Amino acid sequence: MSSLSDPAAGPHQPHHFDLQSASEVPDSYAWPTLHGQPSASEPMPVIDLADRDAAGSIGRACMSWGAFQVTGHRIAPRLLDAIEAETRRLFLLPIQQKLKAASSPDDRSGYGPIPLSAFCDKLMWSEGFTISGSPVDHARKLWPHDHDKFCDAIEEYKKEMKALSGWLIGLILLSLGLKFEDVAWAAPVGNLPPDLTGTLRLNSYPPCPEPDKAMGMLAHTDSSLLTILYQSGTTGLQVLRDEDQSSPARWVTVPLLPESLIVLVGDLLHILSNGQLKTALHRVVVDRIQHRVSVAYFFGPPGNVKVSPIEKLVGPGRAPAYRGVTWAEYLGIRMKLFDKALASLKEQEESKEVCDE
Repeated sequence: MSSLSDPAAGPHQPHHFDLQSASEVPDSYAWPTLHGQPSASEPMPVIDLADRDAAGSIGRACMSWGAFQVTGHRIAPRLLDAIEAETRRLFLLPIQQKLKAASSPDDRSGYGPIPLSAFCDKLMWSEGFTISGSPVDHARKLWPHDHDKFCDAIEEYKKEMKALSGWLIGLILLSLGLKFEDVAWAAPVGNLPPDLTGTLRLNSYPPCPEPDKAMGMLAHTDSSLLTILYQSGTTGLQVLRDEDQSSPARWVTVPLLPESLIVLVGDLLHILSNGQLKTALHRVVVDRIQHRVSVAYFFGPPGNVKVSPIEKLVGPGRAPAYRGVTWAEYLGIRMKLFDKALASLKEQEESKEVCDE
């Protein structure tokens, strides 16, 4: 990971460098330390949601990996093709056209870098487009007379992702011996509260002339409850596996599996599970030839809800590991502390001893 810098002094305003026409990696994109841990080939759990033991398989994957791939998710291949096509159409626009829908410090929706890029002294070899609410206003800036197909694909995809997120959360709770009713702000399966939050992020990783120098996305965990990722074109997503008895810590490349989706445990789900479920540290590397795109759906709780360890997962000998926090509060903490944000919410040992008495 590149060294961290003060976000208030970060150089990462929307920039005009066209990655797709680059013949070399400029110094501002050259990361000096990309290989702190080795890369390895290792099979990631693949879970068919139609399997009878899907909940158990998901629970084991969340505890050991913090990530897994799913099939049998009921998302139509037609929709996956449509969202990929519209994502590619967006990023193939001239850069001056994309900048018409640029994000801002007051509104993260639109075209621009991820907020966490402010912590890096190097730029990432990627472009992004964030959609928090309706896509219409930003889409009109990109295609004044031809935005309907883009908006229709986005809205349908968001609807399907929200339903799938609820299904996955239900299976994850079941793997912990819980039900939706054990989470005060949730609801029975199939009747999710309308104010559950979902944000979509479209990502583009153009071919890179010197992939060993550049980074597509810095190593990070997601702030969400969970993230559902669709990747297409080529591999690039890597998940960090912890050191174990047989191997050192290593980056594992997530393979391409047609029509599958990748699920990543976020920091808020780690908190909700009282630390039982592993939050997935992941990054993206780039390719010399292939143009990779991905679509990430970040699923979170209602905006006014403080996420804290579920009551049934705490008790004698199992004190709450984290204090409660809303998603917005946690995002604010991350913008100050980045990868130290989750640790800052840990309950102190003194508090645990009081709870145990």
